[in-house]
Amino acid sequence: QLQASGGGLVQAGGSLRLSCVATGPMFSRYHMGWFRQAPGKERDFIAGITRSGVTTTYADSVKGRFTISRDNDKKTVYLQMNGLLPEDTAVYYCAADWAITSAPIGRTKSEYDHWGQGTQVTVSS
Repeated sequence: QLQASGGGLVQAGGSLRLSCVATGPMFSRYHMGWFRQAPGKERDFIAGITRSGVTTTYADSVKGRFTISRDNDKKTVYLQMNGLLPEDTAVYYCAADWAITSAPIGRTKSEYDHWGQGTQVTVSS
C-alpha cells in the first residue's frame, strides 16, 4: 500500500513537499511515479524515478520546478514542488510500477500497479 501526504493550500510562488510511504516489501524493486488530476480532467503523469533513484523524468509542465526523489531505506518517494502556480491545483497521486532495472520509467497510468489515495494541493493566486 501507498500513503501520500503533504498536500495543502499555498499561495502562488510557494512550495510544498509531498511524501509517499510504502508499507509493502520490496519497495526498491519499483519505479515510482507521481500523477495529478484536476477537476474534470484526466490523471496525468508529472514525474517518475527509477528503482535506484538514479534516473528521473518529468512532464514539461513541471520541469525545472518540481523534483522527485526517493529514500529506499525509508520506503518513501518525495515530490518537492517549488514555484507553484494556480494551474498546479489538483489531487496528487503516487504510484508504483514493478520493473526490472533497465526498464524505462512509465508515463501512463496503465503501467503502474499500485496507487496511493491522493493528496489535495490547492494553489491560490
